Amino acid sequence: MFKNILLFCIAVISTTPLVAQESYTFGQLSDFDKNLTIYEKDSTANAVVLYEKGDNYFKVIDNRIQVVKKYYSKIKILKKEGLSKANVAISYYANNKVSEKIEDIKAVTHNGQSKIKLSLNNIFTVRENERWSTKKFAFPDAKVGSIIELEYTLTSPFIYNFKGWQFQSNIPKIYSEFNAKIPGNYVYNRSLIGFLKLETNTSEIEKRCFKVDGYPESADCEVLKYAMKDIPAFNDDEDFMLSPKNYISRIDFELSVHYDLKGGRDRFTQTWQDVDKEFKQDKNIGRQLTKKGFFEKNVPESLLTEGDSLTRAKNIFNFVKDRFTWNGKYGIYRDIRVKSAFDNKTGNIGEINISLINLLNSAGLKTDLVLLSTRSNGLPKKSHPVMSDFNYVIAKTIIGGKTYLLDASDKLMPFGMLPYRALNYQGRVMDFKNDSYWETITPQKDNQLYVLANLELDPETHKITGSYNEMNSGYLAIERKKVLNDTTEDDYLNDKEKEIGVNAEINEYNLVEEQSNEKRTVENFSYTNNTVLDQNTLYINPFLVKSFGSSNPFTAEDRKYPVDFGFKRTYTYAAKIKIPTSYTIVETPKSINLSLPNKGGRLQMLVNSKPGLITVSFKLIINKEQYSPEEYFSLKELFKQVINAQNNSLIVLKKL
Repeated sequence: MFKNILLFCIAVISTTPLVAQESYTFGQLSDFDKNLTIYEKDSTANAVVLYEKGDNYFKVIDNRIQVVKKYYSKIKILKKEGLSKANVAISYYANNKVSEKIEDIKAVTHNGQSKIKLSLNNIFTVRENERWSTKKFAFPDAKVGSIIELEYTLTSPFIYNFKGWQFQSNIPKIYSEFNAKIPGNYVYNRSLIGFLKLETNTSEIEKRCFKVDGYPESADCEVLKYAMKDIPAFNDDEDFMLSPKNYISRIDFELSVHYDLKGGRDRFTQTWQDVDKEFKQDKNIGRQLTKKGFFEKNVPESLLTEGDSLTRAKNIFNFVKDRFTWNGKYGIYRDIRVKSAFDNKTGNIGEINISLINLLNSAGLKTDLVLLSTRSNGLPKKSHPVMSDFNYVIAKTIIGGKTYLLDASDKLMPFGMLPYRALNYQGRVMDFKNDSYWETITPQKDNQLYVLANLELDPETHKITGSYNEMNSGYLAIERKKVLNDTTEDDYLNDKEKEIGVNAEINEYNLVEEQSNEKRTVENFSYTNNTVLDQNTLYINPFLVKSFGSSNPFTAEDRKYPVDFGFKRTYTYAAKIKIPTSYTIVETPKSINLSLPNKGGRLQMLVNSKPGLITVSFKLIINKEQYSPEEYFSLKELFKQVINAQNNSLIVLKKL
């Protein structure tokens, strides 16, 4: 049985022969390597990987089966910014009993005909924490034009750490290749992530390739080769993007089944039914969800009994939100102790929201735990449970037929709204009395910025005086509240003055408490703006507040991954400008009416003028949480028009 177990392979995507370099000899450079000064496929690149290769296989070392990972790379530094590639940090894992090892490090800097080798004395080991350490060094005498060459071997006793290969990085690669030889008693799930296609994808069987002393038969192996060429750099600086983990091109491996040498089987990829069963017994989550008795003894009885269901739920939510202070940690699979967190009035996400779940259940409101992955952590796999995909928990309760998803860790977040970090489309509801299931996360829909401005021009001083009211709702209100909490009033108003104009001064400011609430902020501003006449001509920009700032967030030529706003939003701006009789209107901004395909959004600006008065009405609707790469060009053009309208819409007046 041991030698006949085989792995499945990803369907062959391409068998086109490669013209890129497919082999290397350490220390030797080709004429292409030496002569390259600009990478034509990306002239902005500050460095380029000329060649990269990984060889992964299993080997018996010290009577233990271990994974051996050999790595090689050759990089050309093209610009000063590329010198960061000459600083190397190789992380490796260790626990209290065994550790991975980094060995056979070779690093050479090629400068013309000279080769400068890294001295082993210049390699430093840094203990990052109790589980991770790093080998750090810098290539000697690296400069623009250098070629840096690296080779090392990582040996790991942790079979489950056979993770795969990342083809894409923040610099382009001409060629990247991953090879693996896997004995048949290790079965791995594998996934091709990202938008790039494999140039080479082959799988062959090598008979009797793996022998363990003491066992009569050798195992067959699956021999894999994956390669890509002309790999573009991955730009993770783009605005409005989910985690790069969702899009960066790579091959992921996950240990599914291990057959031991005696024929036994350990299954690592579980079903959700397996996970449900384990969670009930888990001391960090399952057992922490059974602390109703503790909470019933330690909170006022009225909190759990008074009012209808929705009132009790809101009171409990606010109680937990007020009592606990989030310590900045997530904490799901370890370090969850709701009793001590309750006593200390501080805790991680798991402790806070599991306390909330216990209290809601104590009040007779059936509430389940929901596993999430935050936006920065990546989307969880839906094909099978991968528990490391999840790093967050919230609560789900249904009251009067309406579903509420709750997170009490953010003191600014209202009942029924999740923090922006948790808006990641899907969560897994762990209903321990029934089977777990997926829950769609729907963000708050009413997210608006509404500005009403009144401006008046003084004919003698040429000053513009006026006031404007600014109302934010939904997630935009939460963002504004965080700014107000984290900024002094002077700094806040200084930023507002810069937004209005270089000569602007805010004379009066008021946060209107009676009109504001947990989902809305209302602010009043009075201001003066000193304008300058240019040969009796006056230029006025009517936009005192700009949605999305003063520059287009979408500047790339194209985009390979979705634009993700997280929530729908609407920006409305209305202004009235009184013009004295001593001025005549020479020019007003042009009206705009643009719509995105498939009702994805709209930009509308209307300008009307009559003697003594100009009105400007502006509305921008972002009608989707996410836009596909195919919709990027339309979205980019829409925002180009938005930014141009707000920056360059000038009212031109002539003094009579």
